[in-house]
Amino acid sequence: MSDLLVKPAPDQKTYHSLTSDQAGWTYLNFEAKILDVNEQISGNTGEYEYCFVLLGGNFKVEAAGQTWETKNGRKDVFSGIGHAMYLSRHTDYVLTAQSPQTDIAICYVASDEDHPPRMKRPEEAAIEYRGGDNANRQINSLLEPGFDCHKIVCVEVYTPSGNWSSFPAHKHDVRTEDENGNLIEANLEEIYFYKIDKPQGYAIQQVYTQDRSLDEIVRVHHNEAVLVPKGYHPVVAGHGYNVYYLNFLAGSDQSLANTSDPDHDWIYGTWKGSDPRLPLVTAEMNGK
Repeated sequence: MSDLLVKPAPDQKTYHSLTSDQAGWTYLNFEAKILDVNEQISGNTGEYEYCFVLLGGNFKVEAAGQTWETKNGRKDVFSGIGHAMYLSRHTDYVLTAQSPQTDIAICYVASDEDHPPRMKRPEEAAIEYRGGDNANRQINSLLEPGFDCHKIVCVEVYTPSGNWSSFPAHKHDVRTEDENGNLIEANLEEIYFYKIDKPQGYAIQQVYTQDRSLDEIVRVHHNEAVLVPKGYHPVVAGHGYNVYYLNFLAGSDQSLANTSDPDHDWIYGTWKGSDPRLPLVTAEMNGK
C-alpha cells in the first residue's frame, strides 16, 4: 500500500488522527471526527491555529467570549457548502455537536501569530469553476489565500463523475519569487481528504515529481486521505461517482501559488465548453 494513502480507523469516532510527525513533514496536523448530538470536544489551541470544517450536521463553538452556531449545516458534503471555524493560538474552546452524526474535519498548524476567531459561512464562500470539458470542477473557498490567519489554506473541490481535477497537474514544493519579489510558487504540504457519493465509488490520484523519484498512483475511496508532500498531484473521478475532496494546505506562505507541469501547459485554453452538471452544490442547498 502506498505510504501516501491514509485509511480511516474503522468504527472509531475519531476516524483520522494524523500528526505532522507521523506524516513526516513540518506543518499539517489532521483529524476527522463523528460526534453524537450534544457531544463536546474542548481544549486550548496552544501553540497552534485551528480550522474546523463541518462535513455534515451542525455544531456550536464557544471561544474567546463569543458563540457561533452553524444552524444551516449540510446533511453531507454533497448537500451544500461547508462552514469553517477558525481559531487562533492560545484560545480556549468548546465545540458542541447539535445533531446526530456530526461529521467534522480539523486542521491545526503551529503558529506564532494571533488572528481573530471567525466562522466562515457557506454563503460567504466564493465558488470558482476551473478547467473545462471533462477537466471541469468546482472549488469552494473556505479559508482562502488572504483569509486573516497565519498559514492555513482550506478549499473544498467537487469533481463530477469521470472528470479530471487538479489538472493540468501543478506543484507547490519550492518557494520561488520573480525578479520583483513576487511569489511564483509557495512551498506547501497538502492533504486531500475524500468523500465519494456512492459507497463503492473511488478516485485515482497520481503524485509525481519531474524526475519521477516520486511517482505513485493511488486508488482512493470514501473517507480516505492522500498526503502530498511534494510533486504534481492530479486526480480523476471514477466514472459514475461524484468525488469531493477537502484540501488543507500549510507551508511557507498563506497562498496557493503553484507551478504547472510544463509537459501539459498546452492544454490551458483548449477547452471548448463547461460541464453542465456544475455547480454540484450551492449555499442554497444548506439546511435542507
